[in-house]
Amino acid sequence: MYSRFLLCLTMIGVSSAAVADTVWMKNGDRLSGKIKVFDGGKLLLQTKYGGAIALDWKEVKTLESDQELLVKQDAYSGEKTKSLHAGEPGQVILANGEAPKAVELASIQQIMKPKPLVEDFIWKGNVDLALDYKRAETNSNDYDVDFKTSARHGRWRHNAEGEYNRESKDDVTTTNNWSAEYALDRFITEQWFWQGRLNYKRDHIEDLTRQRTVGTGPGYQFWDDELGAFSLGSLLNRTDYEYADGGKENFYSVGMKWDYNRYLIGKSVELFTNGELGKPLSGVADYSLDAEIGLRYKITEWASLNLKAEQNIISGTDDSDLNKTRYTAGFGVAW
Repeated sequence: MYSRFLLCLTMIGVSSAAVADTVWMKNGDRLSGKIKVFDGGKLLLQTKYGGAIALDWKEVKTLESDQELLVKQDAYSGEKTKSLHAGEPGQVILANGEAPKAVELASIQQIMKPKPLVEDFIWKGNVDLALDYKRAETNSNDYDVDFKTSARHGRWRHNAEGEYNRESKDDVTTTNNWSAEYALDRFITEQWFWQGRLNYKRDHIEDLTRQRTVGTGPGYQFWDDELGAFSLGSLLNRTDYEYADGGKENFYSVGMKWDYNRYLIGKSVELFTNGELGKPLSGVADYSLDAEIGLRYKITEWASLNLKAEQNIISGTDDSDLNKTRYTAGFGVAW
C-alpha cells in the first residue's frame, strides 16, 4: 500500500511538471507557465497567477519546455524540436532524439507552435459585429459587420478585409454599403516588403456608387509580434469612380497606408487603427481618407467587446463631397 502511495505521488509530480514550462531570468527569478510564442524580442508566457506575461528576451537566462516547438534562427527557416532543455546561461538545448543541440538564445528570432502542413504558417484575424435596434417614435436598425485577417508563410503575407454597413429609419434605408480588399505582400528583407492590392467599394445610397482601386508599392514593417504590429505602405493607385447618374471617371493617385495594433494590460485590451490617406495626381479630388480607430476588450481567449470610430472623406469631387463619420460598439471574435 505504501509503495503504491509513493508511486501515485511520483506520477502526480511528473504529470504536474510536464504541463508547465520554466523560464529562468538573469536576475534569479524562476517563472512557470506555458510558452505561447517568442517574437519581436518578447517571450510570452501564459501563467495561472498572472495571465500572459511578456518577458524581455535579453533578460532570459535559459528555459525549458516539454512542448513540440518550432525554433527559428532566421526569418524564413526553422527547426522543429520535441522539447527544450535548460542549458548554460545564455543557451537552450534543442532535444531531438539522440542529437541534442545547444543554441545561443541571442541567435533565436522566433519560437512558436508548429502548424500542420506548413510549420511556420501564421494566421490571425478578427470579426466584429455591431447591432443597434431602437423602437420609439422613430424606429431604427443599424448593422455593422467587418472582418480582417492575414496569413504569413516565409516571405509571403496575404491580407484580406471586408465590411458591410446598413442603417434604416422607419423602413427607409439611409445607409447601405459594403467593401472588400485583398493585398499580397512579398518581403524583400525582414522589414521591407512590396505590396499589390485590389479594393472594391459599393454604395447603394450615396451618389458615388462604386469605387475600384488597384495599387502597388513598397512598405515597411516596424514590428509584428504577439504584442502588436505596425506597418506603413506607400502605393501608386489607379482608381475608377462610378456615379448614380451614370457618370464615370478614373485617375491615378498616391497613397499612404498604415496598420497599427497594440495589446495592453496583459493582452486584455487592444488599441488599433488602420486606414489610407490618398492624393490624386489629377484634379478629380483634393484628397481622400478612409480610416478607423478603436479598442477591443477581451472577455475570453477568443471573444471581445469593441468600440470603433470610422471616418470616410472624399473632398473636392466634381459631384459632391463625401464626409461620413460612424461610431459603433459591438461584439467580436479573434484568432
